[in-house]
Amino acid sequence: MPIRHVLLALLVVAIWGFNFVVIKLSVEALPPILAAALRFAAAALPAALFVRPPKTQWWIVVLYGLSFGFALYAFLNLSIAWGMPAGLSSIVLQTQAFFTMLMAFLILGERPSRFQIMGAAIAFGGIAVIASERIEGAGLLPLSLTIVAAVSWGLANVLTKKAGRVNAVSFTVWGALVSPIPLLALSLLVEGPAQVADALANFGWDDAGLIAFLAYPATLLGGGIWAWLLSRHPASTVAPFTLLVPITGLASGYLVLGEMVTLLEVAGAALVIVGLLVTLRKARA
Repeated sequence: MPIRHVLLALLVVAIWGFNFVVIKLSVEALPPILAAALRFAAAALPAALFVRPPKTQWWIVVLYGLSFGFALYAFLNLSIAWGMPAGLSSIVLQTQAFFTMLMAFLILGERPSRFQIMGAAIAFGGIAVIASERIEGAGLLPLSLTIVAAVSWGLANVLTKKAGRVNAVSFTVWGALVSPIPLLALSLLVEGPAQVADALANFGWDDAGLIAFLAYPATLLGGGIWAWLLSRHPASTVAPFTLLVPITGLASGYLVLGEMVTLLEVAGAALVIVGLLVTLRKARA
């Protein structure tokens, strides 16, 4: 993988690490599913009016939009709104690298190595440690939702790979266009018309700033670069670069939100990172 591609991957994971803090702030200011709907509406419009549809099968674009936009951020936003710390969610979500490898094997025929399987086992051991800390009370539900979000991201990665060498910006914009209506419908169903109407009536500049960051640097810039990298390298090589997301995620959560994690959660997080390191080392070998 050329050094310039590595630097692009590092830029994306740095943006995505801080993204968790902005998501936390957005779900405190707005209903969580509505916040996701506004994020993808802003990312898709008016860009879709000026960007041609990607040259790939339409069903791939639709499924990508539903997995990356609708499912990933519906589950992630709810998990953070219901108590999952932003920093810890940035770690747990990176199990997407292993779900990506599994689905890349099942759908694309990319066979994982023994080292990649070993890394997955170590990382999921870390998830089990974190789950043991949260098994009582409501803590297990947000953790479970974050894992489901990771599965959704893994599917989105494989769909991006299956789309081939398409225009990355076009693929990201038109994928984002799929998401707002299903997210808004789910918001009305789960959060209720009254809460949605109240949030929109009181939407202010602070809210607009949060949505703008989520829509443009985090979704269009980050998603576009990520799609471009996946179109040029094996999914099992690109996905593990998200190892670095927890570093900025945890640091941002601590510095901006004052989030703390327990020693047992730190131990579990360390296992996740070790597992990702094992995988990344092999993928880059």
